[in-house]
Amino acid sequence: MRLGLAVLAASLLAAQSRKNVFVITDAEGVAGVCRQDQTDPKDAEMRQLLTGEINAAVEGFLQGGADEVVVWDGHDGSQTLSALTIHPKAKLVMGGLAASMTMERGYAALAFIGQHARANAQGGVMAHSYSSLGIQKMLMNGKPVGEIETRAALAGWYGVPVILLAGDQAAAEDLRAIVPNAEMAVVKEGLGYYNCISLSAAAARDLIRDSARRAMQKLGQIRPYKMEGPVTFEIEHSTRSTLGVDAGQAPGAERVDARTIRYRGKDFLEAWTRYRGR
Repeated sequence: MRLGLAVLAASLLAAQSRKNVFVITDAEGVAGVCRQDQTDPKDAEMRQLLTGEINAAVEGFLQGGADEVVVWDGHDGSQTLSALTIHPKAKLVMGGLAASMTMERGYAALAFIGQHARANAQGGVMAHSYSSLGIQKMLMNGKPVGEIETRAALAGWYGVPVILLAGDQAAAEDLRAIVPNAEMAVVKEGLGYYNCISLSAAAARDLIRDSARRAMQKLGQIRPYKMEGPVTFEIEHSTRSTLGVDAGQAPGAERVDARTIRYRGKDFLEAWTRYRGR
């Protein structure tokens, strides 16, 4: 038994010493993508643009000393990326993830590629929090949040820092507010919800590659984003997503009104798991 525990501990230590980067992808933050129809996961041009940015990031991480880059296809049902076109030295994760988003695997860092800002962000291109149709507003301990803040906090729970975001200016501002020294590759500026000024695909890839390389050099300097103490999530759904009759009956859940539900936990992970397990 002692030998088995020693072997397990050694394997976990070895995993933690490796510089493995987990990349979360989306589409609304990609250079050249400014309209809703472009975000269809089967849109050929968007797939090419997104894959180009991902592969540039992978190349930069590897140049910066990463041992492995794991990419999760995180846009619209995880049906956007292909093993045929992803960087040959990257690993591709497809399909929905559990609440932990595989953070227990001991990554050295987290990165966002193609990321959009949270719902109602000023200047955010197609800004939303998880569901543009289903969620009107999401609060974490009373503050507006979206994918950036919640996933950064989840990573922080496991001691994993966010080192890079590639997306629009508003998304970069969202991350900068909580992880100020992360690398930001701003590939476009929002003029409105469906309007933007964008870099060319080639310029965006060069910027992302360089930013990823610099981000790897900051490992150990960027602190994980941690939520201390009890955490409350409050989600206001849109009119078309009015809560069901049994909403609020699960442990830690409280129905606020016809469209709003609240989840509480003694810490971030408990509150997050209750929300994800609704």
